[in-house]
Amino acid sequence: MADKVAIVTGGGSGIGRAVTHGLVDDGYHVLIAGRREDRLVETKSGARESGKVAVVAADISAVEGVQAVFDRLKSAFGRLDLLFNNAGTGAPPVPIEDLTLEQWNRVVGVNLTGAFLCTQRAVRLMKEQDPQGGRIINNGSISAHVPRPNSAPYTATKHAITGLTRSTSLDGRRFNIACGQIDIGNAYTRMTARMSEGVAQPDGSTKPEPTIDVRAVVDAVRYMAALPLDANVPFLTVMANQMPFMGRG
Repeated sequence: MADKVAIVTGGGSGIGRAVTHGLVDDGYHVLIAGRREDRLVETKSGARESGKVAVVAADISAVEGVQAVFDRLKSAFGRLDLLFNNAGTGAPPVPIEDLTLEQWNRVVGVNLTGAFLCTQRAVRLMKEQDPQGGRIINNGSISAHVPRPNSAPYTATKHAITGLTRSTSLDGRRFNIACGQIDIGNAYTRMTARMSEGVAQPDGSTKPEPTIDVRAVVDAVRYMAALPLDANVPFLTVMANQMPFMGRG
């Protein structure tokens, strides 16, 4: 894997940071993208071999931001073997009738349009490079299956990511491009630290929820990434075993 190259969006914290470190451990060179350069630098400095990590501060919801990412990729590494579409954001947990269009558009821009723009550029490059092909992994979330209360923008984009995953997988086949999705439930990061304090439930109550070590997610992504391109995991769910996902209520 010494010559493998990956892009990780949302690489400045949480799952993106942990996956970056795992890929470096597997021998990847990794370009991490995110809006805050200071956090990207923290990810880079925390890698076992920091020289294998390049950073680019960019807003991937904009064409110009994605252009900056792939320009940096070209100058630093020249090819792409793995794209992890991980960047994501949410809106305030308010009733749908109180949500502003600006809040809606921001979530759609990062979670869905950003993943589309990065996928589009990755597919172009993977088709042209020699050897042809590569792998794309989309961060879907449990919200690609069921919503939390007051989460219409996030849930809608994550359901849409499933459609993007299926279409990319189908259209990429003849170019040796594999695309799969990882749906994550309650991996412990800074964003999910509030789970232990209590989160809103469908019945109107607030209850703490269990979390899992983010290493379980990293190991799952590493497994998907290590497969030969004639094999694919279309969908994989990693979740806290006791979280309230299975069943009714």
